[in-house]
Formats: sequence, structure tokens, C-alpha cells
Amino acid sequence: MEFPKLRPRRLRLSENIRRLVRETRLTLDDLIYPIFVRYGENIVEEVPSMPGVYRYSVDKVVDAVKEVRDLGIPAIILFGIPEHKDEVGSDTWSEQGIIQRALRKIKKEVPEMYVITDVCFCEYTTHGHCGVIKGHTVDNDLTLENLKKQVVSHAENGADMVAPSGMMDGMVQAIRSALDSAGYTHIPIMAYSAKFASAFYGPFRDAAESAPAFGDRRSYQMDPANAREALKEVLLDVQEGADIVMVKPALAYLDIIAKVKEATLLPVCAYNVSGEYAMIKAAGKLGWIDEEKVMIETLISIKRAGADMIITYFAKDLAKLINKGLI
Repeated sequence: MEFPKLRPRRLRLSENIRRLVRETRLTLDDLIYPIFVRYGENIVEEVPSMPGVYRYSVDKVVDAVKEVRDLGIPAIILFGIPEHKDEVGSDTWSEQGIIQRALRKIKKEVPEMYVITDVCFCEYTTHGHCGVIKGHTVDNDLTLENLKKQVVSHAENGADMVAPSGMMDGMVQAIRSALDSAGYTHIPIMAYSAKFASAFYGPFRDAAESAPAFGDRRSYQMDPANAREALKEVLLDVQEGADIVMVKPALAYLDIIAKVKEATLLPVCAYNVSGEYAMIKAAGKLGWIDEEKVMIETLISIKRAGADMIITYFAKDLAKLINKGLI
């Protein structure tokens, strides 16, 4: 009997050889950890639908950031839950806004942490939509004017990067112009360039108290069926001055991540969103899957698809494994 000359199994026979030929690796440098900051004092409350994820009051957020720093994770992205909401989300540009106060506190106590701010309005408006409502829809250009105020306020209070997530037309150009005019030419923009109207956001909306009061977000977030449109959105953001482009969600959109990676020379971020996290946590708790192994496999798949960095609620869990030399 003639045996095959090519035997790929030769390079799989032991852990050492598998390590030597491994094509995709997860490192601490890949990770961005999301943190929710809310009004109040002495608050550390777990999000019911996201085990292991917490909302922190400003006086407690530094402890959370120090834990992230000590694990070796280089960056966080902040989401705010204000005490008072209004029709336009004015807390987002207030000196006493929840994000502004958190930025000042973090930058005073943990100056080495790289802090990205989510730039949107859904958590801050009474209607839960991502901008100024006119009639029954978000007015794109009025929203751009408020985005300008928001990003300049974030920069003034210590943000290292801003990440607009509302999918408004022209938002990157408007934000770049506002930052440059205010003297913040050094602040980069991570654009949520291909953000889909996804059912995977459910737990986040609980965490951030940002569910829309009426309708949905399909008039501004993308149709999950569209891949070419995602590339159009990404390339428009590149033209407008984005420094990093993002695909959100990640796991159901690995093909989009791969297409975006091929289409641009900019770094690509992928957001491993709340629903993706919650499903793994729930199935792991029930014993239906090996939570740790599925987490690793999921994050590897996102990086293998082309992500240069991953926003993930698993960042701390993964960092602990990396620091122990288990990955």
C-alpha cells in the first residue's frame, strides 16, 4: 500500500510543534476592555445579562481601571449612564457630564491607561436614539453639530481617542474638523464604520439603559444582509479622516472583517458585542460548552478574520490566561 508523501499531521503531533507553526495568536496587545460608568456613589453593580461585567460610579471606576492596567490590557473604552437625560443628550458635552467626570478621575489616578470614549447619544437621550429627533427620525446634520461639541469636550477632559458609533453620514469629517479647530489634531478617531442593526446588542442596551423608546435604529445602522454597503461605509470614513475603522458585531460578521481588512490599510477593530459574550457565558454556566475554550476559539476567529484589535468583555478573562502562559 502506497502512503501519501504529504502528511500535514507531522506538524500537529505535539504541543511544541503546534506552537511553532501556529498562524494566529492572541496577545494582550489585541485587547480593549469596555467599562460602564454610571451616576451615583459607591456603586459596583453587576449587569444581570452579562455575568462578570459591572457598572461603576465615578468614585469606583478607578479601581476597575487599575485592575485592567495590572492585567496588562493597554486600553479601555468608556460608556456613560447619566443621571439626567434630555431630548438632545446634553450631558455628553457638559463639564459635569458622566464621561467628563470619569475621564478626569481616570487620567488623574491612572494616567498611563489609554482611554477611548464612545461618542453617541443613545444612553443620554430620553428617546434612546443616537441623535436629534426631528419628526420620527434622527436628523443627521443636527446630530453632527452635537457630535462636534461632544468630542471636543471629551478631548478637553483627557480622552486619548474618540469613537463615534452613531452611523451618521459625514460624522468622521465633522468630528475631525471640530477636533482640529479646537487644537486637538493629535486625537485619533476610531470610527464605528460598519455597525449593523443587530439583535446581538440586547444585553448592552440593558447595561447602558439605551433601548430606543420607539421604533428601531435601522434607518441609520446597517442592514445585516449588506456586505458591499459595509465596504462603502468604511471607505467613506477612510476618506473623511478616520484613523481606525471598526466592524460591529464581530462573530456573525467575520466575512465583513476580512473584506474590510483587504480593502484598507488602516487598522481594523472588531467589537465582540454583548450578545456574543452573554450567549457563551449562559451556555457555559449550564455546562453545555466549555466556556474558556469557546471564548478562546471565538476571539481567535475574530483575529484570524483580520481584526488588529478587539473590543471584548472577555478581555480580563483572556488576559489572565495569557499572563499565566496558558495561551
